[in-house]
Amino acid sequence: MGPRKVCAGLVGVLAPALLLSGCGLKSGSPMVDDVVPGSVGRGKPLSGASLTVTSKNFSENIVLGQMIGLVFKAAGAEVLDRTNLPGSISAREAIVKGGADAMYEYTGTGWITYLGHAKPIADPLKQWEAVRDEDRRNGVTWLPPSTLDNTYALAISRKNNAKYHLRTLSDVAALAGRNPSAVTICVENEFASRDDGLPGMEKAYGMSLPAANIKKMDAGIIYTQVSKSDSCLLGEVFTTDGRIKAMDLEVLVDDKHFFPNYNAAPVVHTKTFEKYPQIAELLDPVTRKLTTEVAQELNAKVDVDGQDPHDVAKEWLIQEGFIKKG
Repeated sequence: MGPRKVCAGLVGVLAPALLLSGCGLKSGSPMVDDVVPGSVGRGKPLSGASLTVTSKNFSENIVLGQMIGLVFKAAGAEVLDRTNLPGSISAREAIVKGGADAMYEYTGTGWITYLGHAKPIADPLKQWEAVRDEDRRNGVTWLPPSTLDNTYALAISRKNNAKYHLRTLSDVAALAGRNPSAVTICVENEFASRDDGLPGMEKAYGMSLPAANIKKMDAGIIYTQVSKSDSCLLGEVFTTDGRIKAMDLEVLVDDKHFFPNYNAAPVVHTKTFEKYPQIAELLDPVTRKLTTEVAQELNAKVDVDGQDPHDVAKEWLIQEGFIKKG
């Protein structure tokens, strides 16, 4: 369900507003699913609305964007799907400028990347409140967050951890102090150099890993290396990644709360929200159900089992009773 050009052959089929937004500068495709309200969207409060949903171009965010679109559709809206935009900035710009109406964004990304703060706020709710309040001036409305936290972590294979019994990053620091050669770590280039990555983590936990113990590689390879080889004891992972479960990895607890909170929350173009405030009551129940574990399961369906993000989103919403097949 990525962005597809929908202009050819659709004149006269689509509403003019959809055509205008679907052609030229924008790409996208109308959501054609036959879905009706379940526990959300009763009375079709978005009847007559034309809304555009967007997302960044990684599996989890696409799935979350599809969820918003399907909920809007079930609530009676015409929906244009502009999910899968390249990178964070293009999706962000679409929300700020009104090229898209809603998406799921991450509190840490809002605070650090868009609003330019260097230091994250350790309390997840306070982090969300700070982003919500400051982003109002950009014409962006943040709805309540989920507990789904897509942040950095270190993971170890269950089989290797049988030897070390590591539970927290403080345990890793203690092991590195006792036995520096034991702690080998696979990371991405970016993580190896960022203040909110490895250098900052080492500082926060008072550890100093020898350069020879740090191996840099592509993100996808890290999971396999940690799971299947002995070249790295620990690997940089994202906490909601479906491969954590699939490859039998254990995530170590960031007991000093060094890594930023990246809780997923719906963001809505403020003018859209002023016109359709009912969006909040449509999305709040969905957001409340989104946990890190739920994200791991849904992401695994896409990244491990090869399912389509749209189908994964739809199946979950139906299974949870939020929407029904028409």
